[in-house]
Amino acid sequence: MTPSSPSSPARVSRLLLTGAAGGLGKVLRERLRPFADVIRLSDVAEMAPADGPHEEVVPCDLADKKAVDALVAGCDAIVHLGGVSVERPFEEILEANIKGVFHIYEGARRHGIRRIVFASSNHVIGFYRQSERLDAHVARRPDGYYGLSKSFGEDVAQFYFDRYGIETVSIRIGSSFPEPANRRMMSTWLSYRDLTDLVGKSLFTPDVGHLVVYGASANRDQWWDNHAAAKLGFVPQDSSEPFRTKVEAQPPVAANDPNAVYQGGAFTAQGPFE
Repeated sequence: MTPSSPSSPARVSRLLLTGAAGGLGKVLRERLRPFADVIRLSDVAEMAPADGPHEEVVPCDLADKKAVDALVAGCDAIVHLGGVSVERPFEEILEANIKGVFHIYEGARRHGIRRIVFASSNHVIGFYRQSERLDAHVARRPDGYYGLSKSFGEDVAQFYFDRYGIETVSIRIGSSFPEPANRRMMSTWLSYRDLTDLVGKSLFTPDVGHLVVYGASANRDQWWDNHAAAKLGFVPQDSSEPFRTKVEAQPPVAANDPNAVYQGGAFTAQGPFE
């Protein structure tokens, strides 16, 4: 990896971005361009064609181990967003999220890739109450199959660092949208600018080992103690405060509604899928 300088950001030759057809994948497809000579974009869903020689579009099913191995070949680092991003039946989560993350790390091992940014989720700690303040070292309390898959991914990242020295920053992303949609998101919101900065610092900060951080902007009412992100030099620039009046104009939810009780919100009540 090329070290950063005052005039240009750090760069890699080829960066793999999985989940490139998803909401955040589309955002980062544009915003990560300064960090790589070529971005290899992958998803099982349809993607826009490559926009010039700085992009490669490579469709791939994460559940297909051989296809993933070919996908990561020739890359220098990986931003792994790919997989099912909502609560779904376990069988769907298993293929994309559990097999998929294992295949990504196996490919990285086989091809000598030393840095991965893993899109974990706040749903690994979703069954904590909103009144509790958490750091990155609390026991995980996944709120569903999706949260379980992200918890598994964090364990995979730790194992591949301990066994093979592959470094990972696992970002427990809160709610990254153009603006917070409800009261819960006033605490969990992560702006696209802060997301981009956090991913960039996660790619290039040296000696991270396996580091778990939270992905949230500088919101007024914070549930997460994100002191671990100091290792990355991450200081969020945005806040949900400009949206407070708009959000608080919404009818309040009931006091026993999961969105008002648990950090994982509605995910804690979805399923079983029978």
